Amino acid sequence: MSPILEIADLKRLAKRRVPKLFFDYADSGAYTESTYRANESDFSKIKLRQRVLVDMSGRSLETTMIGEKVKMPVALAPTGLTGMQHADGEMLAARAAEEFGVPFTLSTMSICSIEDVASVTTKPFWFQLYVMRDRDFVLNLIERAKAAKCSALVLTADLQILGQRHKDLRNGLSAPPRLTPKHLFQMATRPRWCWNMLKTDKRTFRNIHGHAKSVTDLASLNAWTTEQFDPQLSWKDVEWIKERWGGKLIIKGILDVEDAKMAAETGADAIVVSNHGGRQLDGAHSSIAMLPRIVDAVGDRIEVHLDGGIRSGQDVLKAVALGAKGTFIGRPFLYGLGAMGKPGVTKALEIIAKEMDITMALCGKRKIAEIDDSIIAESPFKG
Repeated sequence: MSPILEIADLKRLAKRRVPKLFFDYADSGAYTESTYRANESDFSKIKLRQRVLVDMSGRSLETTMIGEKVKMPVALAPTGLTGMQHADGEMLAARAAEEFGVPFTLSTMSICSIEDVASVTTKPFWFQLYVMRDRDFVLNLIERAKAAKCSALVLTADLQILGQRHKDLRNGLSAPPRLTPKHLFQMATRPRWCWNMLKTDKRTFRNIHGHAKSVTDLASLNAWTTEQFDPQLSWKDVEWIKERWGGKLIIKGILDVEDAKMAAETGADAIVVSNHGGRQLDGAHSSIAMLPRIVDAVGDRIEVHLDGGIRSGQDVLKAVALGAKGTFIGRPFLYGLGAMGKPGVTKALEIIAKEMDITMALCGKRKIAEIDDSIIAESPFKG
């Protein structure tokens, strides 16, 4: 096998090892995928200043995100169906993140449950909450996250209704997956994936199954998930959730200055500038394009993070230079997970850290705390 040097290498390997319907689920956007592509390509429009003959010794990427010490300003984003990229996927990714020193965020729509992840970790992880119509279920999720000692709740605000992803429809992917002969054939061509899946009992949405009313089998689970996302979600619901959670709160899915101002008024600890990985509103701005405007509007009142399009340590550094206090990565760690399991997640984090460290040095900086827009030579994105 050729050496793995960049995230793209992990992506290629994951594509060979993960069944097509699950790889495409992770690697797709809404409609034409223009926003999905812009999330990534817009980073290349930002040019860095190269500096020379400066002290590059004693470098450090360590910082904090919502007051928690992190080895670098990166958290693993909440991603649905992670346990279908690799058996026990959420548990493996959480362990890799903990060992590396960055936060892991578990999705409501995960395969492994809150309790599953808590059983294999020793430090608090973050939990991402979707607000469902069934408020008793939402309250139960919050209480389970508290019991697991989750240190932050990440409230996703941009999934009141599902965006259409053509690849999922063409692949016949449902939630939870209902397997057809075509799917079984795809899986048969991925023996490593199948073998690992045979060794686990975690193959459904374990945060939901057995916890939501009327969900007793896969058929009822599918019906429940289809109708449960709440199109009437409002800022009043955010206040309700904040009161019941009582801990650190991050609001994810902010892509507009006015929404950022509303989020800052809630008293949340952070917002995440995000368009759901280009999976919701196709034709919207990329996350990095909106970051400077949102930082300019609310950065003095609330911590601003960025999610979407990061494929390298340079991308992380550019986001920090434009005002982000932290970033989230989804697809990079999913590619690593699908390619190699837990070591693949670690490899993705190592790649990003090394790229960030070398780039920071070549920009004439030694500490991540020193990074600001002075390292930017040219950018079309302004506050």
